[in-house]
Amino acid sequence: MKFKAILTDYGVALLERRFVPAFEKIGKTCHVYLTRVHITLLHNVLNADGVQAVAQFSREVIFDDYQISSQNDDRIAFTVDLTLLSRALKSSVSMDGDKLLVKLVRKRPSLAEGRLPYLTFESKGHRSAIIQDVPISQPLNRIDVQELQSSLDMAQALPRTLVQVPDLQQLQGLVDRLGKVGDVLEVGVTQYGDLHLQVSTPMVSIGSEYQKLRVIGVRAEPSSSEASSSTRRLQLALQKEEASAVSVSMKHFAKSLQCYLTKPDASFCGVAPDDACLLMLFQYFKPGTRQTDNTISLHYRLPVLDQGRP
Repeated sequence: MKFKAILTDYGVALLERRFVPAFEKIGKTCHVYLTRVHITLLHNVLNADGVQAVAQFSREVIFDDYQISSQNDDRIAFTVDLTLLSRALKSSVSMDGDKLLVKLVRKRPSLAEGRLPYLTFESKGHRSAIIQDVPISQPLNRIDVQELQSSLDMAQALPRTLVQVPDLQQLQGLVDRLGKVGDVLEVGVTQYGDLHLQVSTPMVSIGSEYQKLRVIGVRAEPSSSEASSSTRRLQLALQKEEASAVSVSMKHFAKSLQCYLTKPDASFCGVAPDDACLLMLFQYFKPGTRQTDNTISLHYRLPVLDQGRP
């Protein structure tokens, strides 16, 4: 098993300033999954509980001079502590070196211990050099890597309808207010481009409706006779099978909004087939354009609660 590559300046910036901080907001560790063509960060994908997050990058976005080999079809996966990874990336930036070499190694922490795996960062500056060893888990075996790949493949199933959500920080403000009322958020997505967010308690129901948002996937035109309330409009759309609605943890939804740290150019929300989960999908543009950058992707999957539809 071998992995060695040079981290690009853009790769360091993506990881250190954007994606690793976002992942730190939802967990302490993540899987790093390396293949011939992709580098993927995965949080909680082997667990049905809690927020799942997957960030995937094309190899050339993060690394130059990329070398990988293993007996598992050149696939390597391991778990890393996000705080330690962030610290190593920050230190490498402060070095301002000519290049940053990253590689997998095995070292003895002491003479009394066996060889343990590390992700080593070698930063060479103009006057000095620094080597940082980030401890990692034992690399996953063939069966575990296949399970990780299967979870990743299943996570690629998209909702039939996605709507573009409003400004994330504006949405965060709404969620902060709703979170003071209840712990369960009811989310409705219609094929008309409407997003419904609501909290209900025995004493009060409060929420917000965003209309005529951009729709990706299956769309429909609303009937000319609109109902008087947002709740009634959603109920009618559900009866026509032109909407989906699920209940999720307010805490989970708030965590998903921390994706703003990755600086997405567009954000979408949808309900997976069979109401399996709530999907938050984030889109990035090529610098200086409005064209989608297909070399970077991020999505969060939020488990659905059993409260039923709003």
